Amino acid sequence: MNIDEEYFKSQEFRELLNNYETTVEQDMTPFLDVDELVDIADYYSWQGDPESADEAIDYALDLYPSATLPNVFKARQALMDKDYDDAYRWLNAIEDHDDPDYHYLYAEILIAEGHADKADEYLRNYAKTVEPEEYEDYVRDCANLYVDYNESEKAYEWMMRSRGDESDDFKELMARTLFGLGKYKDSERIFNELIDHHPYSKHYWNALASAQLMNEDYSNAVTSSEYAIAIDPSDLSALSQKASGLFRLGNYKEALKYFKRYSELAPDDELGLLNQGVCMVYLNRNEEALPLFRMAQAVAPKDSPYMLQILQELAFCYGALHHLKQALEQLDKTEAMDCDHIDMMVIRGHILLQNGKVEESQETFKQAIIKSKNAPRIMLRIIVSLYDNRHLQACYEMLLKFFEIVHEYYPDYKEGNAYMALCCYELGRITEFMKYLRLAVEKDPSEAKFALAFLFPEGTTINDYVSYMEQRLK
Repeated sequence: MNIDEEYFKSQEFRELLNNYETTVEQDMTPFLDVDELVDIADYYSWQGDPESADEAIDYALDLYPSATLPNVFKARQALMDKDYDDAYRWLNAIEDHDDPDYHYLYAEILIAEGHADKADEYLRNYAKTVEPEEYEDYVRDCANLYVDYNESEKAYEWMMRSRGDESDDFKELMARTLFGLGKYKDSERIFNELIDHHPYSKHYWNALASAQLMNEDYSNAVTSSEYAIAIDPSDLSALSQKASGLFRLGNYKEALKYFKRYSELAPDDELGLLNQGVCMVYLNRNEEALPLFRMAQAVAPKDSPYMLQILQELAFCYGALHHLKQALEQLDKTEAMDCDHIDMMVIRGHILLQNGKVEESQETFKQAIIKSKNAPRIMLRIIVSLYDNRHLQACYEMLLKFFEIVHEYYPDYKEGNAYMALCCYELGRITEFMKYLRLAVEKDPSEAKFALAFLFPEGTTINDYVSYMEQRLK
């Protein structure tokens, strides 16, 4: 759905909306044209009011049952529910098969069904019938369609068919496409240009914050989200992104405040509750985290994309509180889910070890290694579990064996040095600690920062870790 935020703020639209709402309040049928009713439905959707949006669309369909846009609206709602048969039913209700929106919708249904290449062939064939003066808009609409479904490579192919220009619409579409391709810095640059033109657009500030978060530029992401919050203090995306940035910066107390504000505005959204619980865990407040994870589980729909994480966090939390039975029950629920079951075995082994079930944890870890065919990622996770459960000598010895294996079979493997440095530090093996600290900084700076940052003063850069520690150990 293409949202024209500027139009929704215009006097023209405000008068239209007021006229519509006054008519509805008087139990009268609003006799507006179909485009106006669809604009009103789009506005309500944008405001997070699906019931009012449906009401406006139903009025449109009562007055114009075969019109294109109301049926497109209904079809897209069906696609959100993955009800493809219903989407085709609304498609077939459209009378004008020459309307470009009819063809866009058909292609969209194909993309939603997982047939992106088939949709692309259909759109390229239809392009042959598009008038030359309309071709540029057609190309961009096709690119936009693929962007909406995270088919970024296809979107970029269509963008390259465009002549391009300096319009804000083109820039935004390119920025979204680049974001989907993982080119976050380029996306950020374009969103900054758009903000120069629209400094009070929370949409652009949020988009900029998203690009900065993905680029791990957390301080600037927090700043960008603050601008969006200043424009709209109740904007959920801005609150979530500020909280996420603060969390990534290690400021868990402040992050918790903003996740709480998010949940106050969206109490039935499991994401806010889940993130509050994670903050509590990082603040070593597991007893307070547990009810938050339970609430997240209670309000989340069965097909929630966050359900697996909720179950994992519940398992970890129960495990940390030594409620072993309840912890394992949460992991049992993941067995029927589409997830990495070897990862779940590692978590099970960790919780068993945490609760003194050493032999059971060893057997679980052994099975995870066998089933993963000695995958380095799995072996390293098991080793980190040994460290977390304070089996430092065993952790040290396993890391030595781990490096022998990965150096022979995976010569480019970079991870693990930071954990070895940490283990050597705690065991008092200072010479080895410095050796692995240098390797960690050189080969995997992100792991070094994650595992070792607490050893250094706040704000110390990765590049200064070795020199700082050399001075300290003197």
